[in-house]
Amino acid sequence: MNLIKFFIRTFALSLLLTAGLAHAANVSGTVTNKTTGKPAAGDTVVLVDVQAGMGEVSHATTDANGRYSLNLPGSGPYLIRATHQGAPYFIAAPEGPAPANITVYDVAPKVQGVFIEADVLEVETDNGQLKVTERFFVHNTSSPPTTQWSAKSFEVVLPAEAVVEGVGGQRPNGLPTNVKLDPDGPKGHYAFNFPIQPDDGEKDTLFQLTYHINYSGTFTFHTQLTLPADNVAVLLPKAMTFTHASGDAFNSVPEDANVQTFVLKNGSPSKAIEFTVAGNGSIPREQQGAPSGQQPAGMGQSAAGGAPDASAAGPGGGIGPPVKGSSPLPAGAGWWILGGIAILLIAAAGFLLRKPAGGPVGGGALPETAAAYPAFSSPAAKHSQLLNALKEEMFALESERINGTIAADEYAKVKDALETVLKRALIRK
Repeated sequence: MNLIKFFIRTFALSLLLTAGLAHAANVSGTVTNKTTGKPAAGDTVVLVDVQAGMGEVSHATTDANGRYSLNLPGSGPYLIRATHQGAPYFIAAPEGPAPANITVYDVAPKVQGVFIEADVLEVETDNGQLKVTERFFVHNTSSPPTTQWSAKSFEVVLPAEAVVEGVGGQRPNGLPTNVKLDPDGPKGHYAFNFPIQPDDGEKDTLFQLTYHINYSGTFTFHTQLTLPADNVAVLLPKAMTFTHASGDAFNSVPEDANVQTFVLKNGSPSKAIEFTVAGNGSIPREQQGAPSGQQPAGMGQSAAGGAPDASAAGPGGGIGPPVKGSSPLPAGAGWWILGGIAILLIAAAGFLLRKPAGGPVGGGALPETAAAYPAFSSPAAKHSQLLNALKEEMFALESERINGTIAADEYAKVKDALETVLKRALIRK
């Protein structure tokens, strides 16, 4: 009888050990410094548990060959964060045996080769306010590739009367995230504490702000650039009028029948850009210029209006495909204005959850470009992107909590909502 009990206990113990081994695993990879082209030795790598309040559950330090290994306590979802010279770099922990390789760069407060490809302003009116969504597409072509990062990585100048509603940023190979924006000197001057990583192919760094200005029917912008800009573009409804100062050579670009587009080439930080808008109107939210059925999945409305809707067009509605032979934009550089930006539905929903009903929509989670997701129409690819967007939004929420930029009650509500959506997404996986 004792022998039978011994075998039963041994069998039970073996089952427990087998189950433990089934859930215990490692994730490993290599951290490479692309500034030097060498392995990044001595960098800290952390496994972050998305479903456990973004807690750090495993730590490692890269060896002389840049290799690391982290204990993976469960099936996730997890993020992996590598810190190099104080700057964090993130990837989603891979599923299965795939290596979790991470690219990092050396850091400097200012680097050569950083410039604005486009400063794009969407302007419309709403109940006595001028509503503006402004996007900066910033290139980092430094050689050797180096991340520009400091408390003032990117500085912007808004109208002194502007009331900022939302802020966001996106790395070249990353997901939308919330961004810290600090006042910087005179009223209307702000600085982003957000890294400007080297370009990843044609992908650059995106900054977005939404703000409003009290409006009585006319307003003059005195836009001041802080970096050279290839293009400054202003989009506004047909019902409004646009005039520019005599020294500023804005050209009308007939890209869409429902939206006016004016583009200034080669903007300089040494000279303020002046233009005046007048009248009232809203940028149409219907799918502009795109043939039926060709809208990327997950696209929603712009930060300047309304809640995202999978059936709506991209931010600002986009302005459709280019008119062949008529656009003054450089080849390959017009995607930021011609096609709009695809909003990841769940990322936008995560941001909306932290806004009161009827509140302004904007900032927070920023969209990835549609071109970044050629397989987005695939259900599997879509689901993967939604999960990644949720992970990033939860990480951004924890960053806000750590920085003290979100109230405790709001943090609890948003966290519960995000975890609920994430769990439902994982169940459907």
